[in-house]
Amino acid sequence: MSAGKIVFTQDQIRRRTEEIAREIDSAVPGGDLHVIVTLKGALFFAVDLIRALGREATLGFITASSYGSGTKSSGEVKLRIEDIGEVGGCHVLIVEDIIDTGRTLKTVIAAIRTMGPASVRTAALIDKPSRREDEIDADFTGFRVDDIFLVGYGLDCDQEYRTLPDIRSLDP
Repeated sequence: MSAGKIVFTQDQIRRRTEEIAREIDSAVPGGDLHVIVTLKGALFFAVDLIRALGREATLGFITASSYGSGTKSSGEVKLRIEDIGEVGGCHVLIVEDIIDTGRTLKTVIAAIRTMGPASVRTAALIDKPSRREDEIDADFTGFRVDDIFLVGYGLDCDQEYRTLPDIRSLDP
């Protein structure tokens, strides 16, 4: 497999990330903001988004996976939440790389809500509504795409292509 054509350029990603940050600043009440980054795919987006926010935030990390080494979801979401941080009473923003079936985000939100946050909102860089199996949408979305497998800017296929500066389709 190889990284194919560019779907979103670095400049498109930067501009949309800055727009999302402004939307978040307007929508999320003042007070304690705790950003939870879903690793590893959302890391690049989360760093740029947090920098673009107009306020301080504490950080937590959650590992959520359902793909393993393939390009198809296994259907089972595995979570590791030991580095999530203190969310009780905070406004929580979960930053996700991609919403595909919706299973991962739904599972992450359910886990966070058991910890007593003041609110939970979600930001996803990529949304694939045509693949949705669980009814869920992000509060803030970067780009909507058809059913194509994407790599770059944190998105990977079996740990490859993650460091591409743009987002590309994956060619078989």
